[in-house]
This record gives sequence, structure tokens and C-alpha cells, in this order.
Amino acid sequence: MNEIAHTSAAQAQQDIAEEFAFFSDWTERYQYLIDLGRKLPAFPDAWKTEPHRVHGCQSMVWLVSSGDAANMHFDAISDSAIVSGLIALMLRVYSDRPAQEIVATEPQFITAIGLAKHLSPTRANGLAAMLAKLKDHAANALV
Repeated sequence: MNEIAHTSAAQAQQDIAEEFAFFSDWTERYQYLIDLGRKLPAFPDAWKTEPHRVHGCQSMVWLVSSGDAANMHFDAISDSAIVSGLIALMLRVYSDRPAQEIVATEPQFITAIGLAKHLSPTRANGLAAMLAKLKDHAANALV
């Protein structure tokens, strides 16, 4: 995942949009999301605790932040294959970046790849909750 640090959040979002443009339908895009989720780094069971849980998600999601305002790193996992894929996309855009960039970056890739129209309301709420928690960690690092 070191290549992430060399691109901006905006470039990461552009790369995601280009990758999803290769797929002609949502069946293929969902499969790609599931594949991305399977490639997430191992997430220790010890981190699957209530303080790390993202509330507002229908599935179970845990998010752990580390680092400081200069460079924040996030680890996350879900018990849902598709949600894990969404997490993989979020981490590409937001992990291993300065807190200021995290707070300032809107998740435009969600609309760019058509995800907003293809998520159930509960998944969309969960994605919003995950983004809010991630940005909250970054905002707290800036204080």
C-alpha cells in the first residue's frame, strides 16, 4: 500500500473512477468491490471492540486510526464482503495522508463511479457513518 502515499487523495479518487469505468455493469462492479475487500490487510480480533465499531452500519464495521496530524493511517474491516470493498476504496482515498487533507477531501468517487445510485439506503448510511468517523479522527488529530 505504499504507492498510496505518493498520490494525492484527488488522484486516488481519479484512479478509482478510471478502474470502475472498465466494468460494463454493476454485477462486475460488485464483484470487483468484493475482490478489493478480500485484499484488505489482516485486522486483529483484538481491535474488534466497541470503541472501534462504526455505528450506523447495518453490518459490523470496525475502524482503527493511528499516526498523527502529519500522517494518519486507518485500518478497517467489515463482516460484509461488499462493505469490506467499500472500506478498501475509502482507505485508498483517506489512509496514509495528512489530517488536513483527510478533513478537506470529499468522497467524490462515490458519485463518479455511480455508487451513490447503487447502494441500499442502509449501506449508504453506513458509508456516511464510516466517513464521518474517519474524518472525526482526523479533525481530532488537528486539535
